[in-house]
Amino acid sequence: MDRAELAAFLRTRREALQPEDVGLPRGRRRRTGGLRREEVAALCDMSVDYYSRLEQPRGPNPSEQMLAALARGLRLSLEERDHLFRLAGHAVPRRVLRGDHINPGMMRILDRLEDTPAQVVNHLGETLKQTSMAVALLGDESAFTGRARSLHYRWFTDPASRLLRPESDHAAQSRLLVADLHGAYARDGHDSRTADLVDALQAASPEFAALWREHPVLGPSCAPKRLQHPQLGTLELHCQTLVDPDQSQRLLVFTAAPGSVSHAHLQLLSVMGSWHDRSY
Repeated sequence: MDRAELAAFLRTRREALQPEDVGLPRGRRRRTGGLRREEVAALCDMSVDYYSRLEQPRGPNPSEQMLAALARGLRLSLEERDHLFRLAGHAVPRRVLRGDHINPGMMRILDRLEDTPAQVVNHLGETLKQTSMAVALLGDESAFTGRARSLHYRWFTDPASRLLRPESDHAAQSRLLVADLHGAYARDGHDSRTADLVDALQAASPEFAALWREHPVLGPSCAPKRLQHPQLGTLELHCQTLVDPDQSQRLLVFTAAPGSVSHAHLQLLSVMGSWHDRSY
């Protein structure tokens, strides 16, 4: 680990980021460009003391998980992320289609959507980042571990995951998720995380196995979604999707028609807080 070079690299990337780049207000008292250390620490989900020691430089050797958090928080490109890992004395992560590293451009867009339910998901249906409004609408989908990180896996193995959808929509949602995995499987091949997920689902869910044999294919458009919220009831929402082909990730943005009951209910989410009691 090259502490001096790591510290210098972190400092230059922090100073290059502007508050507007990460969805923060600039404020009148900000005299210098770039982000403050406490702002970067918050973006990386680590303590200010830990981050400050890395920049000074007198910090410990960060783990791969900490480096991944730094790469996301500082909006690093894949090349910059690889350089960060080398400076910290770690092997560069393999560039397989894991989709865990969010493209900086995608992060910049998400940062500007804090007043909107929006989230970034990868090709396996794993939620990587959510706005607070998305957590209030859907629950914290980024908190799961193992195969349960995938919405596709939870839908077919955990009945609680279906509480978000009206029962009359379950069959269509099952078919859509299987079609989505078929598309990912066709791109990724037999030796991939997608193949592992498909094998696990075929063994765990007769419903999934039957639908998989039918080879459903996604249509060209995304129909309105009906979501069930425990306090607000059923909301009819549109889900606009921005696809990042290099990362196999999608930015999902949930909106409602202006003037509709669902639109009014979405506006209530910002004052209601997160849906903490979801079990999936």
